Amino acid sequence: MAVYNARAALPGGGPAAWGEPVRIAYDRRDILLYAVGINSRDLRFIFEGHKDFAVFPTFPIRWGGAGAVVDRAAIPPSPGPLTIDAERYLEVVRPLPLGGEVSVVSRLIGVHPRGKGAGFVEYESEVRNAEGQVCVKMVSGSFRRGVERLGDIEPFEGAGTTFSAPVTVPDRAPDVETGAHIPENQADIYRLSGDYNPLHIDPEAARFGGFDKPILHGLCTFGHCAHLLLSTLCDGDPARFRRIKVRFSSPVLPGDDLKVLAWRDGPGRVIFEARVGDRTVVSHAWFEYA
Repeated sequence: MAVYNARAALPGGGPAAWGEPVRIAYDRRDILLYAVGINSRDLRFIFEGHKDFAVFPTFPIRWGGAGAVVDRAAIPPSPGPLTIDAERYLEVVRPLPLGGEVSVVSRLIGVHPRGKGAGFVEYESEVRNAEGQVCVKMVSGSFRRGVERLGDIEPFEGAGTTFSAPVTVPDRAPDVETGAHIPENQADIYRLSGDYNPLHIDPEAARFGGFDKPILHGLCTFGHCAHLLLSTLCDGDPARFRRIKVRFSSPVLPGDDLKVLAWRDGPGRVIFEARVGDRTVVSHAWFEYA
């Protein structure tokens, strides 16, 4: 198998090379729709008239990888139902504005074969406000299935390796336990935030992707975990949100009861798992807060 040469593929010839900025406009309706899509009932995120109205911290997660330079010879396209979120990391540096325009810059940081016809692809992204200040940093990892061939590179220094490190939960009772019911129409609502992969609404596409029926978006599960932890550990205060990292282990279905178990791992940090019954759906995960 050919080795993917990242330096040859990215302008500037090295890990500091980013794609061109992608400008993204959003308004309060988009902010509200995302919060409802992760089943928030906190008025700070679902009522624009609240005195502390704010963007929920994980709102920009679907912009991960926007504008990254991609060599299609190294990363062949994969049909939507065969592309699945694998890992996500998000760090809030400063709050996003309550609407307007931001820019997203991204770069490819890892491409790895994962068995026959599949691969793992990682991107690093930054969301910047109108003044050019970094608001959010993200790393996005996805499984691409149904590809004929995939090159391979190691993550660049300071990028994917840190966030992909395994996390083992303690062999004791969790310090925090919280959860939420996933409404039957949750995926139908969440997709209106812009994630239109048919895997999450079309039974035929779900079967093509290897599932009995449509599954919940991984990023919706991500948002639920973040919301539950922020609510339980920080009284829902978005100013206390710092960083979160997850690995998706198994799909969540609309109608499931999601349970989050967390263990304290030092000041302002927990490691956690999410489960549906006895099945782990989110693993190797941690959350940091002020």
